Amino acid sequence: MHQLLNFHNEALLRQALTHRSYVNEHPGEKDNERLEFLGDALLNFVSGDYLYTRYPDMAEDEMTRRRSALVDEKQLAKFAVDVGLDLRMRLGRGAIQDGGFHSPNLLSSAFESVVGAYYLDRGGKIETIRPIIQDLFDSVPQAVLEIRSNVDAKNRFQEWVQANFDSVLPKYITERIGGQDHAPEYLARVLVGNRIYGTAKGRGKKQAEKQSAENALSKLRQHGLI
Repeated sequence: MHQLLNFHNEALLRQALTHRSYVNEHPGEKDNERLEFLGDALLNFVSGDYLYTRYPDMAEDEMTRRRSALVDEKQLAKFAVDVGLDLRMRLGRGAIQDGGFHSPNLLSSAFESVVGAYYLDRGGKIETIRPIIQDLFDSVPQAVLEIRSNVDAKNRFQEWVQANFDSVLPKYITERIGGQDHAPEYLARVLVGNRIYGTAKGRGKKQAEKQSAENALSKLRQHGLI
């Protein structure tokens, strides 16, 4: 059994594995949504600390991309399977019929919940969960991490927009705001409809637009939307 499943309070582990679809069919049970919120915050912190410490010379934008690759839905779902959460999840009948045990969304959510629950089970001490998560991060092949982190932020943001809006694409508004002729500085805003999702400056239009997309993705992660 993986160390992440070694709980003092088994009831807390059961809650972490309990999806709201199960609660709908079993009144009185508690779902894992609050634990998922806590686990998401912990993973963002631990991944940032991990990259900052492990790669002392890495630029901020590269660390941002790698953190996105370490804690995105696909990677967290893989961690969930590696740990053994896939068949332990408590799902409602409908979720099971829809393939819930193999759903990246449900798997990643369960993983975040178990991380949050383990943290609480160990007295709310970050040092108890940090080495376990870092070992999982270490298990991701560097080649895979580099390939996934290099996927352009504009493409990733466009994919999110297309998955969540009908017939809408991101629009970039970019203007020069200063700098020298040989090194102009630009400000880019990325909008969906009339709403601004990200803003950033850069030494060139492409850099500014790319960073605005990164900022948009970061905000989506903060709000639990990706």
